Amino acid sequence: MKISTRGRYALRFMIDLAQQDPSKYITLKDVSERQGISIKYLE
Repeated sequence: MKISTRGRYALRFMIDLAQQDPSKYITLKDVSERQGISIKYLE
């Protein structure tokens, strides 16, 4: 099964969100820095 780059980044984004404390606000900047994905791409 082939997953597009956009799909891979979306999966990484969702996994990152799932691993964080649900009571804290998580910014795109934080996820971008942790995952090495540009903020523009995450938007």
